[in-house]
Amino acid sequence: MLVLEDGRAFRGTSFGATGETFGEAVFATAMSGYQETLTDPSYRRQVVVATAPHIGNTGWNDEDDESRQIWVAGYVLRDLARVPSNWRSRRPLEAALAEQGVIGIADVDTRALTRHLRDRGAMRVGISTETLDPEALLARVLDTPPMAGANLIREVTVDQGYRIPAQGGVDGAERPLRVAAIDLGIKSMTPHRMAERGIEVHVLPATTDLETITALDVDGVFFSNGPGDPAASPEPVALLQQVLETRVPFFGICFGNQLFGRALGFGTYKLPYGHRGINQPVMDLGTRKVEITAHNHGFAVDAPIGVDVETPYGSARVSHVGLNDDVVEGLELRDPDGELAAFTVQYHPEAAAGPHDASYLFDRFVDLMRSRRGRTEGGRA
Repeated sequence: MLVLEDGRAFRGTSFGATGETFGEAVFATAMSGYQETLTDPSYRRQVVVATAPHIGNTGWNDEDDESRQIWVAGYVLRDLARVPSNWRSRRPLEAALAEQGVIGIADVDTRALTRHLRDRGAMRVGISTETLDPEALLARVLDTPPMAGANLIREVTVDQGYRIPAQGGVDGAERPLRVAAIDLGIKSMTPHRMAERGIEVHVLPATTDLETITALDVDGVFFSNGPGDPAASPEPVALLQQVLETRVPFFGICFGNQLFGRALGFGTYKLPYGHRGINQPVMDLGTRKVEITAHNHGFAVDAPIGVDVETPYGSARVSHVGLNDDVVEGLELRDPDGELAAFTVQYHPEAAAGPHDASYLFDRFVDLMRSRRGRTEGGRA
């Protein structure tokens, strides 16, 4: 039994673990990459509805996990593949969910459920193999805390930092670029995308302070994606404001974009049903180029489009917008000299399951850090 907080109920077939689970019902429009979706920490405390009708075809492998575990609170499907078929598959989807205690429900009219969420908005939900009375389950759903106001960072961040070495050789005696990546729910492909560009990445807990970052002598700071309400996470915002004061280059994605907006003085707000999928069109306002991008966010930055805003750290502007609804999808900050100092995007340029239109953003980060290093060595910092 699946029951939404407004009382609408769906019956289906259990797969994965048994029991009860509660969270926020959201829908994801990707037709592939379900393993990456389920292991994305940004889905913490969310029940994901797959709009693609047939899920599980390629089973579950040992290579595509984006983190150490499955994070979704539940998984809702129309048709679960009876037999997986892929040369990398090691077990069926339902076996992976059962192993990690994640409840799934199949044989649901996911088209009707998705249309309901588009009309009414993302909302709390419960799935149960035990409480099959809709009214009784609804009472449990209404006791579940909403996503607005939820600080979930400490539930997903690492306990201790770790280092990912740069890939490839380094020219001459120059050490590789070094980045402090603050783990707010980071996906494994993100530091990999940086490492393959010659960056030494130090993935650090969300509780990291500026002194720890400074001691690493980094060339840049990165804030990752993550779950929850950015307005309920003041600690990383305060850290980011300290980073901006040092004028160390900064890059952030998804949750990092929202925290960047708040650090600059903008507000954030909850979207009706969010953007979740790998088919979202975004325009880079600087180049006017349209990219198809991977998204997973339920909150957005409230910033004026087409207007430069002066902040304590320089001039900020909206750099990217979503073409479906004009949501702010990126920000950039220029220092008093007019040089690019920091930038963020609301989507996922690492896009392990594709698309890869936005991978150039990692190259932009490299260029920014090299430019900053050059100016520092030239005595102009």
